[in-house]
Amino acid sequence: MIIELDDLNYDDVVSGSAVLIDFWAPWCGPCNLLAPKIEEIAKEMAGIVIGKVNVDDYPELAGKHGVMSIPTLKFYKEGKEMDSSVGVVSKSVILKKLELLLI
Repeated sequence: MIIELDDLNYDDVVSGSAVLIDFWAPWCGPCNLLAPKIEEIAKEMAGIVIGKVNVDDYPELAGKHGVMSIPTLKFYKEGKEMDSSVGVVSKSVILKKLELLLI
């Protein structure tokens, strides 16, 4: 399941045990290339919470979390940022990072 995040629910969502946050924008070509991979992972990995932040709608939220370029993926475990990646990455790279959250 993919959750649309905003200023009100971000902190609650990232407090989960294994969370992937995708900072994106609708006009961003690389974001649109990454989106199908994120959607596949959401269907395949039931234990992972996936959130998306539209940086056009919530620029302050993106800035607060140090997002300078999109797409940016942030990986959280119990509220703590464990890893991140910027740009388009392969599905296998994302899965490896997520697997480390489940340990």
